[in-house]
Amino acid sequence: MPDPQPTREASRPVDEIERDLLYLLTATDGHPIWTRDDLSRELNVHHSGDYLQGLRRAGLVHETSDGHVFASRAGVRAVQITGEAV
Repeated sequence: MPDPQPTREASRPVDEIERDLLYLLTATDGHPIWTRDDLSRELNVHHSGDYLQGLRRAGLVHETSDGHVFASRAGVRAVQITGEAV
């Protein structure tokens, strides 16, 4: 029986997933506020909260008490500085 294929999450570095989360939260054509579950589905990861923790500690995202996540002003500016379209 062949080994199961690794999940997309297992084959991606943590910093890449964190970057994708921040880009998703700052996309001008997307939603400005997301739930953890919606972020997990959009990025095909099991627990987006695991990846949001580092971004929260860095001050790049905020999370409400009911689990909604949005980019902080610092997060938006960080994406602007790196040259990615927001």
